[in-house]
Amino acid sequence: MKIRLIVRLAIYGLIGAWLLPAHAAEDRMLGDRLLGSDLAGLLEYAREHNPEFAAMRYEVEAAQQRVQPAAALPDPVLRAELMNITNQGTNRDASLWPSQVGSTRYLLMQSVPWFGKRDLQRGVAEAQVAQANSQTSATWAELSNKIKSNYAQYYYLFGSESLVLETLALLDSLEQVVQVRYANGFGAQQDVIRIQVEQTGLRTELLNLESMQHHMHGRLNALLSRPAMAALAQPALRPIPAAAQLDYRTLEEKLRARNPQLQIFNARIDEAEKSRDLAYVNRYPGFTFGVAPTQSGSTLKTWDLMVELNIPLQQESRRSQEREAEAMLAATGARKEAMLNQVLADLMEIVIGLEAAQRIESLIATRLLPQAELTYQSALSSYETGKVDFATLLDAQRQILKSRQQRLKAQLEVQLHLAELERLLGEDL
Repeated sequence: MKIRLIVRLAIYGLIGAWLLPAHAAEDRMLGDRLLGSDLAGLLEYAREHNPEFAAMRYEVEAAQQRVQPAAALPDPVLRAELMNITNQGTNRDASLWPSQVGSTRYLLMQSVPWFGKRDLQRGVAEAQVAQANSQTSATWAELSNKIKSNYAQYYYLFGSESLVLETLALLDSLEQVVQVRYANGFGAQQDVIRIQVEQTGLRTELLNLESMQHHMHGRLNALLSRPAMAALAQPALRPIPAAAQLDYRTLEEKLRARNPQLQIFNARIDEAEKSRDLAYVNRYPGFTFGVAPTQSGSTLKTWDLMVELNIPLQQESRRSQEREAEAMLAATGARKEAMLNQVLADLMEIVIGLEAAQRIESLIATRLLPQAELTYQSALSSYETGKVDFATLLDAQRQILKSRQQRLKAQLEVQLHLAELERLLGEDL
């Protein structure tokens, strides 16, 4: 019986593993760290599984494959000319065999562009690779920003839910005090009703928070390319970088060197410069070299050499192309300058907002919240002795909840500003 039981349990285990959803197996493979327990795990997962980011990597690979063909010579051309196929009338029927016609001329030709043109074409292709790489970095910066922002909001919703649950527990304890006072004739029935109304309002808020949590849960899984209902761990607050890392001058230097949008414009400028130089090289002709052996019978009798070049007579058209290339280069440079001004302004705004949110959070944690808790304890003692009415006690309790919600909101603002800052820098701090 024991052996049968063991075998049956093993079979059930195998069937359960086979029927286990993909995301559940995936969460199990993460070991003790369930996906979502920290931000780094989400970002690592998204880098491997997000289809949009994967598409950008494939586009980079495609751009890299265009570099070598850009500088390659055109394919050579082989021509065969069968001359005097009736062999001056000695063949009653025309022949297409080279040894049976009057003569056969073979011509092998190779086109060669002007000096330096192939290097410029390679340079244009390499600039396009750099642009694709920068675009991939920009895509990742946007994707990681969405994940960081949604994760911060997910944490905010969990924190708000915890605050509401703690407040409900506090109100339950407070309700017992009110019930005792009312039973002993020291309190009013209105106090009991008021605290019950307060509890109902908080339970309604709790339902709203649960609904918003489900929405944010689905958004995060969508960014990770997972099923909407796939499990996520309870989020944790990401630590804030040291003050030295948030210095504006340091951040400005990093932004100028690493911002993905600026890197895209740098690659576009490089491409525009190479395209301009290529337009100037088009003033000069390209060459075609050829060798032409002639066969009579079954032997090669003569060898000829040939050279061909195109004559660039349409110089006005080429001047227009050159002016177009110069204008495109100037336009790209102007757009880069406009982008630089915008991201520097955004950087200043984000740094100031981040500092303000940090100061607000610190002020609430060190002053406002302790004051609110002292006020509540004082109001509770006074209410138990009948020195203050219930409305004063309830207002003190609401002030504690409001202060803790404000602190949580300030923490959310810090995280959102930090995510925006890292999006501008194109790297994590």
